[in-house]
Amino acid sequence: MCKRFKRLGDAELEIMQILWRENAPLSAGQIHTALQGQRSWALSTLMTVLARLADKGFVECIRTEKPNRYAALVAKTDYQASESRSFLARLYGNSVQSMMATLYDSRMLDGQDVRELRAFLDELEQRGRKEEE
Repeated sequence: MCKRFKRLGDAELEIMQILWRENAPLSAGQIHTALQGQRSWALSTLMTVLARLADKGFVECIRTEKPNRYAALVAKTDYQASESRSFLARLYGNSVQSMMATLYDSRMLDGQDVRELRAFLDELEQRGRKEEE
């Protein structure tokens, strides 16, 4: 069963993307530098968002080093799984087929995408058969 997480706002998600990408604890200054071009925040604003992420259980503040460092507590894949389940349930009533039909009908999937999905599903099916043996 997939753990459910509180939903992140856009700004919170941008910070988490940086922490996930770097895969190491970062200082607020390092995060602030990484946000350049995306956000023009004061450092105090970043600190407020980091505090919110800590309150939600997404990051921890490591105070044993100076400057303090922030580390992700939630794995990217776990958050993606939680958000995907929520999205599928809210918009498509848990119907993957309905979601794929919408993607195809809105021209977000082309023939190449469909072929790649078919190959991926075939591979999953074969793996499932091997595990059953």
